[in-house]
Amino acid sequence: MTPIEELLTRGELTVRGRIREASNAVLLCSVTYEGVSADCVYKPVKGERPLWDFPDGNLAQRERAAYLVSEATGWGLVPATVLRDGPYGEGMVQHWIEAGETPEDGLLALVEGEEADDGWKPVAFAEVGEGRTALLVHADDPRLRRLAVLDAVINNGDRKGGHLLPAPDGRLYAIDHGVTFHTEDKLRTLLWGWAGEPLTDEAREVLASLDARLADGEPLATRLAELITPVELAAVRGRVAQLLRTGVHPRPSGQWPAIPWPPV
Repeated sequence: MTPIEELLTRGELTVRGRIREASNAVLLCSVTYEGVSADCVYKPVKGERPLWDFPDGNLAQRERAAYLVSEATGWGLVPATVLRDGPYGEGMVQHWIEAGETPEDGLLALVEGEEADDGWKPVAFAEVGEGRTALLVHADDPRLRRLAVLDAVINNGDRKGGHLLPAPDGRLYAIDHGVTFHTEDKLRTLLWGWAGEPLTDEAREVLASLDARLADGEPLATRLAELITPVELAAVRGRVAQLLRTGVHPRPSGQWPAIPWPPV
């Protein structure tokens, strides 16, 4: 257990307010343990809205599972996330990341024309009112590219722009991973710019390591088995194997809306 995980797990939670923009109950809290304090987000299971296509377990468990996979990649894209009891029962508690800029600053943009400029990747055309369209683009940024690989592994069904948190130290974090790990292809994201392109050497190395760590009896596989179902765990292994076999970023399946709504 890392120091921040210990703080989140053992510290005293104090609710400071509710984040009302969220569809489920999301509470802003402070957590204190042995004289150390931090801000965090607490999502009690009791505050989750049932989803017809995610009937097994709860969203909090999936958020914890996404953190474990992120940590296994070594990329540290998901803030520290634990499961614990809180003022409103069991829930997910995640370290609060103070974003240094809005997601649109340097990461996402709407541009005129039909092609992306150098340093940007096209995603799709979007209506911007009065019958006009603009091209949605994201930065050709290695941090986003790593996140695109992580999302493909965990089968993220809701990668919105507002879930990207660029930190002041230059790191990029991503939040809201409740709708992940489905057995069917549910990938919905704004990060389609690399679809069909070869994976980087770094990504292939990370995926090969992840493949080994997902084997039966390995600590990561054991921990994930406590959070998601056996068929969901098998699906994770299958997605990693497919990425290694094809060697390319996945394309939209065509069986599921490729871009989440609203996108930001």
